[in-house]
Amino acid sequence: MKDLINRISWLGQATVKIKTGDKVLYVDPYMIDKEEKADYIFITHSHYDHFSIVDIKSISKSNTVIYASYDCVPKLIDAGFQKVKGIIPGQSITDEGIEFETTNAYNIRKTTFHPRGNRWMGYIFELEGCRIYHAGDTERIPEMKDFTCDIALLPLGQTYTMNSVEDAAQSAIDVKAKVAIPIHYGIYEGTEEDALLFRKLLKNKVEVIIK
Repeated sequence: MKDLINRISWLGQATVKIKTGDKVLYVDPYMIDKEEKADYIFITHSHYDHFSIVDIKSISKSNTVIYASYDCVPKLIDAGFQKVKGIIPGQSITDEGIEFETTNAYNIRKTTFHPRGNRWMGYIFELEGCRIYHAGDTERIPEMKDFTCDIALLPLGQTYTMNSVEDAAQSAIDVKAKVAIPIHYGIYEGTEEDALLFRKLLKNKVEVIIK
């Protein structure tokens, strides 16, 4: 797992790159600068800092496959992307050896930002024998207790996603993560101090790696 963790890059906000075998995967590319081209792109929802046509174009090639929430699909097709697949929470998919599931991602308190009814999502990737959970934009939700993962990528911002750093830490415990990597902080919400607190709260419970 350690080698795979080294091939997971947090590129700011919710943008994550994962290299596995000869494939390059991105989740929610935003403010990308001179990165490798993508084999797969996964979009959690349609907010501009998660769904950026400019950034998707910058890392796409002719055969890049894009999975996205259905509200993103018409815009992707209008932009000329050929391999676009709409998806909702609760699906399990295998695509050319890339296995993943989709999970719910929503707000319980701050429902105007990410309503459950929008069917936006997080992803759980099954790669090299490890389950990697990208939570998307979500609060701590009950469904987190319904699955497990090895590596959890969790948002720390408390304006639009989690209600507190403590909630983010408890989310890592809920999904029984062995390793937690904080994301979605440092641009519009959340600070480096929050990441340090996240690590402190999970000491002797979950290994925290700050990318």
